[in-house]
Amino acid sequence: MPLCSTGIIISINMSQSSFPLLQAQSMDRHLTKGFEIPAGSFGMFLMIALTLWVFLYDRVMLPLALKIKGRPVHLKPIVGMGIGIFVSCMSMVVSGIIEHVRRKKAINQGLLNNSQGLVEMSALWLIIPNCLNGIAEAFSSICSTEFYYSELPRSMPSIASALLGLGMAVASLLASVILSAVDKYTKGEGTESWVSSNINMGHYEYYYWLLALFTAFNLIYFVACCCQYGPSVDVDITKKMMEISDDDD
Repeated sequence: MPLCSTGIIISINMSQSSFPLLQAQSMDRHLTKGFEIPAGSFGMFLMIALTLWVFLYDRVMLPLALKIKGRPVHLKPIVGMGIGIFVSCMSMVVSGIIEHVRRKKAINQGLLNNSQGLVEMSALWLIIPNCLNGIAEAFSSICSTEFYYSELPRSMPSIASALLGLGMAVASLLASVILSAVDKYTKGEGTESWVSSNINMGHYEYYYWLLALFTAFNLIYFVACCCQYGPSVDVDITKKMMEISDDDD
């Protein structure tokens, strides 16, 4: 359960979809003179990155490692879970940097009080954190499922998907709590909240970096949990799932 709880922060980071939408709406989304990417479509890059990463890892990286080492190579699920948390942290750091630059440009253009104004900055920069989120999700969800299947008894295979669903449900609740707390405690007399409805007057970059700090602490917590857990089972997860299926039959 402690190791299961370490994946909640990734779902919290991925649930911040409304802020990238506001960012995209205030940036130049043109690919060509006559084609503009809809602001709500930037989330597709997350799914594209997730799909491509899974394909490259399974069809390119693992076969290449097999040729180099001369034996099957498989990333331990618990290591993949840690990589997912680290990449998610980097995604929040990059999101904060992009927002810091965007807000600075907006102020220089005199758009501080005009959240609908178009900032002279390409929205394609938002592809980077979306891709990092996709890679983080690929590592986290896949490796977490492998970890549960390899560590839990054969009689408890459904617990793996249940734990993932539980983690996402808790993450949705915590994301709302964090956002409400930040809005409450960063708003003062004469000062705007970090998550103000006016994106140019707020400080969304501070909010991203706060999430990055939480994720960094979560990574330390994850390492501590791994040390207490001890060595994990290194098995062929596909083979074990087939064995479970045979037992059910």
